[in-house]
Amino acid sequence: MTDFSEDLRKTEAEPSRRRGRPAGDGGGSGGGDGVRSLSRALALLEDVAAHAEGVTLGDLAQRADLAPSTAHRLLKTLESRRYVTQDAERGLWFTGVQAFIVGTGFLRNRDMVGIARPFMYRAMEESGESVNLAILDGTETIYLSQVESRQMMRALAPPGGRAPLHASGVGKAMLAGLSPDAAGEKIKSLGFAKYTDKTVRNGVALLDDIARARSRAFAVDDEEHAVGLRCVASPVFNEYEEPVAAISISGPQARIPDERLPELGALIGRIAASITGAIGGKQPAGFGQG
Repeated sequence: MTDFSEDLRKTEAEPSRRRGRPAGDGGGSGGGDGVRSLSRALALLEDVAAHAEGVTLGDLAQRADLAPSTAHRLLKTLESRRYVTQDAERGLWFTGVQAFIVGTGFLRNRDMVGIARPFMYRAMEESGESVNLAILDGTETIYLSQVESRQMMRALAPPGGRAPLHASGVGKAMLAGLSPDAAGEKIKSLGFAKYTDKTVRNGVALLDDIARARSRAFAVDDEEHAVGLRCVASPVFNEYEEPVAAISISGPQARIPDERLPELGALIGRIAASITGAIGGKQPAGFGQG
């Protein structure tokens, strides 16, 4: 089987040869061209994955700042390896089965979802609300799994969905799980986008918020990401006392009034501690001891 990066390098080399110059010319080696091509292909794949409804070649090329012909060659290489697939009739590109296989490899290695699911079901049964599992990705969190509430009106956080660190329960829980210095460094990189009138908009306020979360072992999203939605969340730690995930209970404000927050916070704190123990992790000394 041909090496994937070699496939990509060839797609970039073809137009160079047609113009009458060596493929490696232009200030880089063939290896450099291969790395550049691989980077471009991965950027296209990420863009395709971000659009569940499908995306056109023109839109992909424009966002990647590529000629449509170059984008098409890269997509065809990805398609040949089943990372993307095309609906030719509508002219749309979608994520392929191989991307799913590679993605689930991450979950198999950590087995976080498999370990957490029984605890998530328990939390859903005890709270009556949706329970979510998320991990950190830069300045955002990515949801890995959700156990939905049985209520007709419920919070939805599908796997692959993202939430900002400063305006979500799982995001603030992950920050609270970091050391104060590490959390402070992470907060410096946040943009503090406004989602509702309650969204935390500056680092000082967020530091105060996560200090409270660290003290009580759970963070609160009080309609900060979506109007009418409340959430309590707590981090899951690995064996090095590092936060590797966060678990949350979320639901409409009408069913999570102020007086219910301590009860649900204590519940999600216990569930997170149970998952931490199940993966062989350890909570940092003093966490939740405020």
